[in-house]
Formats: sequence, C-alpha cells, structure tokens
Amino acid sequence: MTIYEWIKNREIRGRVTFSVEELKQSFNEKTYKTIQSELTRLVKKGYVSSVYRGFYVVVPVQYQLKGIVPPTYYIDKLMQYVGKPYYLSLLSAAAMHGASHQAVMVTQVTTIAPRIKYSSKNPYLNWNYRKQIPEELLLTKNAEMGVVRYSNQEFTAVDLVQFADHVGGYQRVATVLAELVEVMDMEKMADVVSYTTIATLQRLGYLLEYVLEEKEKADSLFEILKEQKQWNSILLRNDRPRNELAQSNRWHVNGNVEIEIDEL
Repeated sequence: MTIYEWIKNREIRGRVTFSVEELKQSFNEKTYKTIQSELTRLVKKGYVSSVYRGFYVVVPVQYQLKGIVPPTYYIDKLMQYVGKPYYLSLLSAAAMHGASHQAVMVTQVTTIAPRIKYSSKNPYLNWNYRKQIPEELLLTKNAEMGVVRYSNQEFTAVDLVQFADHVGGYQRVATVLAELVEVMDMEKMADVVSYTTIATLQRLGYLLEYVLEEKEKADSLFEILKEQKQWNSILLRNDRPRNELAQSNRWHVNGNVEIEIDEL
C-alpha cells in the first residue's frame, strides 16, 4: 500500500486528518525523509494540506480549486492532536450566533497557554488565550466533519469586550454586540462573572446602556454586578487620555472614545 492509498482509505471511512506520527507507525519500513517527500508531493498536487506542523488534512473536492480548507473542517481534530481544550471565539463565535456583519477571513480560536507552537504556519487560524476554558459556557455544533465548539452568546459578548483589541477595537465590538444582544439571555451573565474581570463587565454595561441603548439588558447586568466589591473608576480605553467632559455614570466608566455603530 502506498501513502496515497493509505490516506484514501482513511478518507473513505470519514477520517480526513492524520499526523506524520500515524504514517510512521503504518510505514515503519520507510524513512522519515521518504514520508516527508511523499507528503510534500501530495501537498503540491493539492490533495492534502499541512495545517499544523506534523498534522495534515485531506482537501475535499469542493475546496481543491481554492486550495483552502476552512479551519472548522478540522479544528476539533487538530486540537485533539495538540492536546488542548479550545473554542471558537470572538468574531467567529459571534458569526455562529448570527452576528455575521463583522465576520473575518480567519477563524478565531481560544485555548489555554502556553502559546500554540507553529501557529504562524497557518494564516487562517487566529489564536487567543485564557487561563482556563469554562466548559459550561461552551456550545457544540455539527460541522462538515465532526463538531466544533464555540462560546455561548453571553460568554462571546464578554470575550469581545475583554479582548476588544483582538477584534479591531470598541467600534467593531459595539457593532457586533448590536446583533448579538438580540440573542443574549442576561440571566445567564451570572455564570460568566467568575471567568472575566469586573472592569470588563463594567465596560460591557456601559456599551449596552450608552452606546446600544439597551437599558433593560443593562439593568439586568447591573443587578448581577451591584454586589461586587471590586468596582473601580476605569477608562473605556486604557490607551487614551481621560475625557474630563464625560458624564459620570453608574458603571464608573469614563467614556474617553466616541463610538458609532456601523450600519447593519
């Protein structure tokens, strides 16, 4: 059996990803150099794609012309290979919830530190990191092959605010939240509190009330947070000077940047 035939047999059985280690175990008579040479040939032909060092995906027929396999096709298997928990996050998660106005060309994935090695080899994956992954705040959805994991509506909203610089700033965050807020259940925000900072939730409350004009949802969040003792006066953006003309508010957030929501 050739390496090509081995890959084809796996594909027929629905196993569209594989590692070099698996090949070495199946072809122990071949040298590592020979295996790599054959893989390079198959990559050049567009039959397989290297999406991570030592990890490959079979390129489906529908993607062979473009030569790009969407990360959702293999991300679950890749993260099993890497040995880390993960979830689709930020703009990618927002798109899963229907907030696709600000969709990006890359797939945004959150996992735990240390940083993923060799991630720069795949320009279609954009990585973010947390100390821990809250399994209870994740959802799963069937993908083309297997499943994908992504943050629920409420956790997605918090991620967007906490990592605003990772998605292009608060202007973009507010535009996405304008769509995402329609499917958020504010009672569930209580489950998110322990996985973020009070400052993040203060900023989210400020955006809900003064930018999105979602007073009812802002009130719900305030009820959850009002018992917290760690409140401090903060800036909306830490890298901008304080706006001395900004009005005080119950969120103790100094609105030191103007935000206008893009047309949806």
